[in-house]
Amino acid sequence: MSTGKPKVAFYWCASCGGCEEAIVDLAEDILKVTAAVDIVFWPVALDFKKKDVEAMEDGSIAVSFINGAVRLSEQEEMVNLLRRKSGLVVAFGSCAHLGGIPGLGNFWNKETIFNYAYHASPSTENPNGTVPLEKTTLDDGKELTLPKFYDTVYALHQVIDVDYYLPGCAPPKHLIMNAVTAILEGKLPPKGSVLSPNKSLCDDCDRNDSKPEKLAITVIKRPWEVEMDNETCFLAQGIICMGPATRTGCDERCIKGNMPCRGCFGPTDQVYDQGAKFLAAFASILDTDDEAEMDKIIDTIHDPAGTFYRFSLPTSILRRKRLETVK
Repeated sequence: MSTGKPKVAFYWCASCGGCEEAIVDLAEDILKVTAAVDIVFWPVALDFKKKDVEAMEDGSIAVSFINGAVRLSEQEEMVNLLRRKSGLVVAFGSCAHLGGIPGLGNFWNKETIFNYAYHASPSTENPNGTVPLEKTTLDDGKELTLPKFYDTVYALHQVIDVDYYLPGCAPPKHLIMNAVTAILEGKLPPKGSVLSPNKSLCDDCDRNDSKPEKLAITVIKRPWEVEMDNETCFLAQGIICMGPATRTGCDERCIKGNMPCRGCFGPTDQVYDQGAKFLAAFASILDTDDEAEMDKIIDTIHDPAGTFYRFSLPTSILRRKRLETVK
């Protein structure tokens, strides 16, 4: 029986599950949400089935919040189903928005990932060389199937049409409530908007005043290598902070915990490639004109690709490593 309230769905693709926890972390505010909407699909928390969604009329779900990147055929199938059944789709969190941490898998492919996970990793004990198969026939002739594992990880908008993006790893409580309220009141920005302020994190950072007029880095340090000052700009301390290339709206949770920004909110609207934007800014503050010295400084960066494209590889200019070069 219909309650007359807007129908809402939540779904989890390739991600860590932190975005699901972010819903739970609404605490008493989740009561406001459940009072205002009818949750018709949230398989991680309630007993809903795919067939329940299939039985709904197309467009009958007011909004679906989908977190996680798309890595498996099952995920592609489910997001297409939810797109058809929903009036609005919100890419919820960094993985749906940008590709996220799972998107770093685009530096490899299925073959190399499976080889390491099931054969080569130091903790693997697999004497029979067993790997997951998409199809297995049992002795009684029945066939079991698993979803197809794609070579490439996709952000949500690379698979289906997305109406809005709610950034963050995971999205903070205030942005979630603002988004839900805007949807319920019909006070939404233009389609395709990221539901967070369109300015860089540095603009809101309390440490901004501590940044010297001219930043000059001669050595790069990792957070665990140094006792970090809790009031000074991380870049001024020689610690990589993605704040200059990252959208604000996170309430500076990492900064307040005395940790540099990792870039989970993605770029502002004016920037296409977050990693390239930071690299350009970073190159300008290296305090040397000597090419050899510059190479020496750059060599101290641990995992440059994973640092600068930690959350955004699938939606960057790079997108993935060329498959024919993956070995």
